[in-house]
Amino acid sequence: MSAPAQDRGWREALATYTHPRVVQLLFLGFSAGLPFLLVFSTLSAWLRELGISRTAIGFISWIGITYSFKFVWSPVVDRVPLPLLSRWLGRRRAWMLLAQAGIAAGLLGMSFCDPRLELWWLVVLALVVAFSSATQDIALDAFRIEATGESLQGATAATYQLGYRIAVLAAGAGALYIAEFFSWPTAYRTMAALGLVGIATTFMISEPERRSGTGTIELEGKVAAFAAGLGAMPDWARQTLIFIYGAIVCPFVDFFARYGWMAVVLLLFIGLFRLSDIAMGVMANPFYIDMGFSLSQIANVSKIYGFVMSILGALLGGALVFRMSAARLLAPAVFLIAASNLTFAWLAWIGQPDTLVLTVAISIDNLAGGMSGSIFIAFLSGLTNTAYTATQYALFTSIMTLPGKLMGGSSGWIVDRLQADFSATHKFGGYAIFFVYTALLGLPALVLAFVVRRRFEKETPPS
Repeated sequence: MSAPAQDRGWREALATYTHPRVVQLLFLGFSAGLPFLLVFSTLSAWLRELGISRTAIGFISWIGITYSFKFVWSPVVDRVPLPLLSRWLGRRRAWMLLAQAGIAAGLLGMSFCDPRLELWWLVVLALVVAFSSATQDIALDAFRIEATGESLQGATAATYQLGYRIAVLAAGAGALYIAEFFSWPTAYRTMAALGLVGIATTFMISEPERRSGTGTIELEGKVAAFAAGLGAMPDWARQTLIFIYGAIVCPFVDFFARYGWMAVVLLLFIGLFRLSDIAMGVMANPFYIDMGFSLSQIANVSKIYGFVMSILGALLGGALVFRMSAARLLAPAVFLIAASNLTFAWLAWIGQPDTLVLTVAISIDNLAGGMSGSIFIAFLSGLTNTAYTATQYALFTSIMTLPGKLMGGSSGWIVDRLQADFSATHKFGGYAIFFVYTALLGLPALVLAFVVRRRFEKETPPS
């Protein structure tokens, strides 16, 4: 029997990062992370530089809600094969390839739009990118969970975060540099070309084996019993009902059967975990630009230096999960995410583009974000049944982002109102109050984190 997670040495923990599957997740994480900023904060910087209002930018950020509803079509990704592609690549890689092609095409289309004249076309193409990206996430998350055993989930979460953060660096700092020295269209065409990294990786990796537990066998037996009890009906109707029962009903029944009333608490906690972070993120780049930072300064500090701190945080979080259960680390993770927003309130209160203060704020924010990301990904992975990986994990990640995205969409309007009320007494007083408000949004998640820990702290750690 393997040693308990808390008894494993740091050398053994770090050695997990050399496992082939763990390394593969580095490149797949890059593919997952590339589109996100390009329809989020990088897009907001492009729009703000061209004079688009903060209110409009906030509403446009609702494009990100696409990620929060991916559980709606996750059963299709989980169960429906793609003609030719699934037979050639396997069920997970086929959907990954289709989604990656959609991302590249959408980004290329965005590069030919002028937001001042063709804002609606830009929004439509950004929606294509977001939908394709969300679809990729469904298949990729399922691949990640199914490709390794439980003991490697922390390491795969960390390397996934590393690849994700490298892509964020490219889509953040890289795009800002290209935009400043060349143009925004050139930046988006370059990002479209970087989509080839994911496509190449998908061709090179192998499809994971499907694993089923005893609970899965029981539920699949219920599918057969359900099919037998349908009676006489057209074949298309029978197959539709069987699909709905097996692909949609069973995954949800499985989750609630395993956790009972605690399932509701878990879903509520998942939805609130990143609320403060996501709600703040929409206004980060507009805040930097309004403060007077140049695109290259934002790239240097917020993106490049922030990338380094995020990676350190992700690796630390992965190693901590290997040594301790993820549930024990949830409360500290929530606290750090929320508290880090206060550093931006400090920067706003200073009222001038102080690079040193920005560096401190970015250090704290990205270190906390990277560490909490690895912890939370490992925790969510442990909640899934591998027979319904795509559906269940998509539900978790959808719920994780939905409240923040909904509130983030109104963040521009909130800042505009606060700035109108407080700018007479302090130039960036509205921004400062906004960041304090987003920090307070983390308090409900902090309370629930202790409830969740009590439920899981007696369980055997991963081995």
